Amino acid sequence: MLVPTLSLQFSMTSDFTVDRRFQNRVVILLCSIVFFSVLNGTMFNVAVPDIARQFELSASEVSWVMTGYIIIFALAAITYGKLADIYPVRRLLTIGLILFNIGALLGFLSHNYMVLLAGRIVQASGGGAIPAMAMLVATRYFPVDKRGRVLGAVASIVALAAGLGPVVGGFIAGHWHWRYLFLISFATLFAIYVARKLLPKETAKDESFDLVGAILVAVAMTATLVFVTRLYWIALPVALIAFALARRHMYRKEFPFISPELLAGRLYRRGLYCTFLTVGTVFGYFFSIPLMLRMVHGQPTVDIGLVIFPGALTAAALGFVGGRLADRFGGPPVVFAGLGLLLTGYLLMAALLGNGVITVLLVLIVCYTGFAFIQSALAKSVSTTLPHDKAGVGMGLYNMIFFTSGAFGTSFVGRFIDLFDGSIPALTASKSTIFSYLFVLSALTIVIAGLLFYRSFGRAADGGG
Repeated sequence: MLVPTLSLQFSMTSDFTVDRRFQNRVVILLCSIVFFSVLNGTMFNVAVPDIARQFELSASEVSWVMTGYIIIFALAAITYGKLADIYPVRRLLTIGLILFNIGALLGFLSHNYMVLLAGRIVQASGGGAIPAMAMLVATRYFPVDKRGRVLGAVASIVALAAGLGPVVGGFIAGHWHWRYLFLISFATLFAIYVARKLLPKETAKDESFDLVGAILVAVAMTATLVFVTRLYWIALPVALIAFALARRHMYRKEFPFISPELLAGRLYRRGLYCTFLTVGTVFGYFFSIPLMLRMVHGQPTVDIGLVIFPGALTAAALGFVGGRLADRFGGPPVVFAGLGLLLTGYLLMAALLGNGVITVLLVLIVCYTGFAFIQSALAKSVSTTLPHDKAGVGMGLYNMIFFTSGAFGTSFVGRFIDLFDGSIPALTASKSTIFSYLFVLSALTIVIAGLLFYRSFGRAADGGG
């Protein structure tokens, strides 16, 4: 197979970018590695109680299996994105997949909690390359009128893996041992060979990597996530100081980690705001559904998975449709359709959550479909605001906002439910009422996100893309 060679500053009219066979192979490659990356993140949720019992851990201690993974994963996403503006994608994806599998090996061989946690952190440091490179490949190697199809395929695979994760994790951990969950990650080893054969060769740019800026951003985001997810108040001033230093640094550095020109783009910046608001509600919503099914409907764990799974399958099927619609009509109309479906789903759940699990299942299908549309169309809308030389760090920052908003959303839901635990006499309500309040609040947030998106991208939608 001939592998094209090109500079990182190339034209989107290069022959390989319009080669249908090349495009189809790239989509298959991306979907394969994204599937195992997402599966790895979701299937460990059901194994957390077993891990805590084996190593005699408290809830706060064992939570770092997931919290630590999310923090490192989000930071890795933007770091790989910035590096991809300088270094070849093939090299970065190879490094990411190697680290991902080294972490899996550490986790499989772990004999104590610290080795297990180290394995998860190494996995996250490599796994963060996967969504970052997937977004970048769609942006860099595909023209705008084909980009939605790629992002739609990725969104479908994300939904499928997210739905299968708890099922696969529960089956493997229940029948064998949670350590065997790490073995599934080894399926991505084949992708190293395929990626190096398939993706075009690139020459690195003559630009240095801003290590100081990267460290400041990492400290700021880590402290912020620790404050939000664990409510450690000491982390808040650390985050504020690190953000201030990072902002000061980016205006003094010739090639900063995050360029001020990137954040100066109004459309791009507002696209990130919309992403944070929308994705935060979605992650919080999906986190709250199992709690609601247990607390309101008394459903056992196995039945909860069965209620959620049809929605994930529907999203997997309709993610492709959302991507193709984004290519045909432009990203903004599909984003509005997705926001409308989410708004409808949130309000229906608030009104009908006491009507039985079948009602919950049907409303979940509406919400999962809305999220599938949002994933592909919002990413495409944001990507079209970026110049080619900023695509890597731009989509990397988008990914970081995407995942950190999920941490914010799930943490907010937990704190919100805790407000009604009876410790504050003025805040007392039935369990169904608590969740109704939560879903109405999510709907209001979607309305704000929709208004902001319309003010920013509305003209593109009115003009058909």
